[in-house]
Amino acid sequence: MTEIANTATRHFAAHPLGVVVVTHNSAHVLRTCLDSLRPYNLPVVVVDNASLDATREIAARFDLSLVANKENRGFAAAANQGIAALDTPFVLLLNPDVVLSAAPASFLGPFAQPEIGAVAATLLGEDGDPQHSFQFRRLPTPMTLIFETLGLNRVWPSNPVNRRYRYYGNRWDVAAAVEQPAGAFLILRKAAWQAVGGFDERFWPIWFEDVDYCLQLRRNHCLVWRVPTVAGVHAGGHSIHGLDRGRRQLYWYRSLLQYAAKHFSSVWVRMIGSAVLVGALSRAILSRPERSFGFRGMKPVFALALRTVLHGRPPSSRPVRNISENRQES
Repeated sequence: MTEIANTATRHFAAHPLGVVVVTHNSAHVLRTCLDSLRPYNLPVVVVDNASLDATREIAARFDLSLVANKENRGFAAAANQGIAALDTPFVLLLNPDVVLSAAPASFLGPFAQPEIGAVAATLLGEDGDPQHSFQFRRLPTPMTLIFETLGLNRVWPSNPVNRRYRYYGNRWDVAAAVEQPAGAFLILRKAAWQAVGGFDERFWPIWFEDVDYCLQLRRNHCLVWRVPTVAGVHAGGHSIHGLDRGRRQLYWYRSLLQYAAKHFSSVWVRMIGSAVLVGALSRAILSRPERSFGFRGMKPVFALALRTVLHGRPPSSRPVRNISENRQES
């Protein structure tokens, strides 16, 4: 068994919108997130991925349903658990480091159009600026992933590949379709989620599951709609701060390569794997000695990239069950 019975029982059918919050060692942000949800009287499901801090204790103080996984099942699997637990036709997938400033139900209007599969609203950073470049991107092409892994989008952000990928020059003051919003604040039509089979749980533990989901919606003739209204403030990156740099790099590259292997030809996958290898070598060489990272820290990424180049796909991202790994992620 990987989950414990819910701590609260809610009747969800009377609500058009429910909320799913996926947590992993999120105690430092969860209380303010859940407090910001209180005024809207929505059914809330918190799915916790084997937190070792006070996340579950904090969640239990609120009138919500808590799913407590005994292992870190990853964001995709936890999101699927939470969405399946709700009987509402629409579900807000909300990061625990988001503090809402607007009623989530106020963003349901676009769903009057049957082709709308998901809706995203604008989030502000803690500095008060809109997080457009973080939130909204186009679906990545093979060249996008190559430019990303080589670091070209960092050293030359105005290149044409990056300008297209990050919607440079886009108008943000009007509602419009967007290809790939981040999953920090994303309202889903549950029927569309069911039609595409939910989030792909092979993306473990994080990254690219939301990108893959948006692509699946698009292939199912569903649009993702963006509204310019501000929904709240997003701190960002809360769940990865406890990971060491090497583990973050490995998880990101592995999910990136898995996305490539799922959607692109083996020729492109090998090219992207080669770019990962070159980019990782560059990062290792440029790493400061005092960080004690360098080649040793990037060794798992080198192995991942070489295996991808040789076989045309990365190894599975699903781990061998090992509770000690969950402890190391705290």
